[in-house]
Amino acid sequence: MSDEPKVAFSEVPATPHGHAEVPATPHGHAEDPAAPHGDAPGRGLPLRARVRSLAPSMTPSVRAVAETVAADPAGCSRLTVSALAARTGTSEATVVRTARLLGYPGYRDLRLALAALAARQESGAAPAVTADIAVDDPIADVVAKLAHEEAQTLADTAAGLDLAALGAAVTALATARRIDIYGVGASALVGQDLAQKLLRIGLVAHAHGDPHLAVTGAVQLRPGDAAVAISHSGATGDVIDPLRTAFERGATTIALTGHPHAPVSHYADVVLATSAARETRLRPAAMSSRTSQLLVVDCLFVAVAQRTYETAAPALAASYEALAPRRTARSPRP
Repeated sequence: MSDEPKVAFSEVPATPHGHAEVPATPHGHAEDPAAPHGDAPGRGLPLRARVRSLAPSMTPSVRAVAETVAADPAGCSRLTVSALAARTGTSEATVVRTARLLGYPGYRDLRLALAALAARQESGAAPAVTADIAVDDPIADVVAKLAHEEAQTLADTAAGLDLAALGAAVTALATARRIDIYGVGASALVGQDLAQKLLRIGLVAHAHGDPHLAVTGAVQLRPGDAAVAISHSGATGDVIDPLRTAFERGATTIALTGHPHAPVSHYADVVLATSAARETRLRPAAMSSRTSQLLVVDCLFVAVAQRTYETAAPALAASYEALAPRRTARSPRP
């Protein structure tokens, strides 16, 4: 189930938010040898995850180069710019443009990063497992492939998560008078999970899967409130609209998305980026994105519970006690 419909990226103006800025530099992660520096989109993400994140905005030729270097860093690190262009059926200019899009000053820098990444992989990393699931794959192969992709998605999300942004989101949620959460399709399920977790620790949280109710609730928000938009594509109109309304009302806005430069980010004070397994015919990206979204939800919940422990602990105990009788098997009626 996908979180459609979408709006064009160009339809949302990239105006300054007018709220407190959140530091954009990731902190506390081991550096990926193939990670770019500076303000490159997807910085901090491993190369394969970065390519997946940027792929929707790439031209076919640039995407061909990016996917080739991500799939075979060792082989591509030994190729000249003309050789890689020949291998991918593109031009030298396209290869250089791809390197810059991935965050490197030029192709030479990309080759050095690929060589470092290849050396790290050869030092003991497990062999790659393809995520492609065929219609006639045996169930054992399906389990192995999905388990590998889920684990990789979680690792990619954790490696690329901006801890400064996560901290800002935790502060906003922990101190909010009220929290509204927006998501449709698969993302609505993630929103419901976040809402019920926050309710368990005594916070006022509402998950809105209906876009009309989401906007109706958003107009009631004010400074001191928080709004969370969940959309893997970052371009879902039914999620952007209530977040924009909350933003305009002065609430602190948070976007959880697989595309941190998508339209939803223009109305977000805090952007939390997630990774997703490569989209296949049997598993759309909107489905595979739930794994990484739920990881970030758990990070938010635990950190908020830590921050509000004096009130969260008794609230958790009270909710557990209230629900305990419902977990006890009842005797059949006579």
